[in-house]
Amino acid sequence: MIVAMAPSPATDLGAQLRRERLLDMERRIARVRLRAFGVLALALIATGPWTGYRFLIPLLAAGVAFAVTDRKVRRAARPERWAGLGWGIAPLAIAVSVALTGGADGPALCWFALPVVTLGARFEPRGVRIGVAYTAALMLAVGLGASHETVLDDPSRLVAAFALVLAIALLTDASAQSEREQRRGAVMDPLTGLLNRSALAQRFDELEQQAHQHGDAPLGFLIADIDRFKAINDEHGHPAGDAVLKDAAYEMRKALRAFDLIYRVGGEEFVVLLPGADLAKTVEVGERLRAAVAEAAPSGIRVTLSAGAAAATGRDVRFAELYAEADAALLRAKRGGRDRVAAAAELTPA
Repeated sequence: MIVAMAPSPATDLGAQLRRERLLDMERRIARVRLRAFGVLALALIATGPWTGYRFLIPLLAAGVAFAVTDRKVRRAARPERWAGLGWGIAPLAIAVSVALTGGADGPALCWFALPVVTLGARFEPRGVRIGVAYTAALMLAVGLGASHETVLDDPSRLVAAFALVLAIALLTDASAQSEREQRRGAVMDPLTGLLNRSALAQRFDELEQQAHQHGDAPLGFLIADIDRFKAINDEHGHPAGDAVLKDAAYEMRKALRAFDLIYRVGGEEFVVLLPGADLAKTVEVGERLRAAVAEAAPSGIRVTLSAGAAAATGRDVRFAELYAEADAALLRAKRGGRDRVAAAAELTPA
């Protein structure tokens, strides 16, 4: 019998980091991708008297496909699938253009290297390998299909193009690995392993844009705070306080869904973003986090958690307002005796 195991908090966090990095790179690449294809189109137009103009059809089709996949990436729960599909369109469009301009005899064979430049920045090493193999297969198909006699007589141009694609993939993957490590250090809290305030600002900007464009889905916002944390440091020492923070963060991450987002924003304060959660659901999640921390007794120390809950929909999703509402609710929870969750507004009875 195969037993399915839930992903660990560390696995969820890794997936969250990869997702946020992918979304960030997709936004950056989308700004310049059409310009890059425009440069290719202008170059091919300039050589049109010698190569013909049929190649414009796949480039125009690729532009339409990019617009569709970019929109899907921003909305999808699994954006990596749409990002992969969107990336795959580029070498395919280039393959058709190369075939229409003479295959290995034409001037555009080296352009297969262009989409490979972005592979390492957008995907993990496994995705890079798949992308390189896919590009190589298209190059081989176009070379042998459109100009097989030339390739068989003199394969040097095709081999040189293969070598260029592979070399670029290796170089860009190395730089992407460095960028990933630097990004992880910039957005991750080293003590708890959670994302930090900088990552919160980046992600909330994305959720805010999505909410303003599609105003039917709510967003829950929680501020959670470990009660009397200064007393824990004073009584047990700062190493024990650090251990409490680390263990409490682990318990909260474990109690959340895979697509819920938790951040340590300073000291003993945490923020949780809950896509799709209204105020009642946000309070429910807050109670679950409170119970998880209380039951775990992090580092053998009895710890309680207070939280403030807020939620908004559509154009009401704004960081400053949600933070202020949740923070005010947190203050009421503290004044009400701690170890509780307070809502920013009165809940509607079921």
